Amino acid sequence: MALQITFAPWGETIAEVVDAAQRAEKAGAAVVWVPELHRSATVTTAAMAAGTSTITVGTAIALAFTRSPLITALEALDIDEMSNGRFILGLGSGVERLNLDWHNSRWGKPVAHMRETVAIIRLLIEQSHLGNRMTFEGEFERIDIRGFTRPFTPIRTEIPIYLGGMGPVMTKLAGEIGDGWISHELCSPRYLREMLSPWLNEGREKSGRLREDFDVVVSAACAIDKDAKKAKRWAAGLIGFYATVKTYADFFEFHGMLDEQNEVIDKFKTGVSSDELGDVVSDEMVDALTLAGDTDEVIEKISRYEGFADSVKLSPPTHGLSNPTIRIAQNQIIDMIPKLVNG
Repeated sequence: MALQITFAPWGETIAEVVDAAQRAEKAGAAVVWVPELHRSATVTTAAMAAGTSTITVGTAIALAFTRSPLITALEALDIDEMSNGRFILGLGSGVERLNLDWHNSRWGKPVAHMRETVAIIRLLIEQSHLGNRMTFEGEFERIDIRGFTRPFTPIRTEIPIYLGGMGPVMTKLAGEIGDGWISHELCSPRYLREMLSPWLNEGREKSGRLREDFDVVVSAACAIDKDAKKAKRWAAGLIGFYATVKTYADFFEFHGMLDEQNEVIDKFKTGVSSDELGDVVSDEMVDALTLAGDTDEVIEKISRYEGFADSVKLSPPTHGLSNPTIRIAQNQIIDMIPKLVNG
């Protein structure tokens, strides 16, 4: 398969996350990624870096505005040192309510704010060990660092920075300034081909970079079982969870599923948890928006991203499932990885 196979390990404990990362490394995955919600992305990535030896480790994504650019740069340098140059810093903006109400953090215009944040992080990674004065004056971020020298030789003075994005403006920014882009968990081959790829190409062309210098990472919820119907029910909860978010209406409308989204929202309004809406989601929605089925079916679905994505990030479904079921789903993915990598 032409696609690079990467993996997002799950674990009830950090030790289990590391164990899954080790097994994915042995199976032949190229990268293991961790998100930021219930755990710190950088701490968990550091644990994976310490527990693996060859696989690339990355955040997908770490929140860009809830840490200062200096802390983010220092964490990136530390993890890159721990991994001996195997780190990718994936950043995302998160939504306004999360930033303001959960983190009490800065919130500017997200795209302009992200541009400034990335510029400062890159400056700090490149120069913090040199003792130079480092300044940046932006609309949302500023630094004036003098009298500071990080007294360690960095493994690299350029660490890849990938941006997560779903909307047109942030996706274009990823193409313009990122070393790669990471999709939302719901990203069908058709949506990538018809909507996202043109935005990425527009951003990339603005910066004058070649397509081969940019990594398009498509995230895909993946559920595998000999009983394909069971696998699709495992994946349905993820769609139900995201369908409750009205701002995703354009995405569901693109797929001709706006009525189905509204049906999920109507049930959600009755007081049902957003994690317990899979029974409202049809197999047709699951087929269009996730990778679910038996092994052969899932491998065929992954191949549909070829030509538009460079990497696929496989993750087990979690919404509405018990931990033992998630564990089974994760093991099925890891068992499939050698078949994808070795053809």
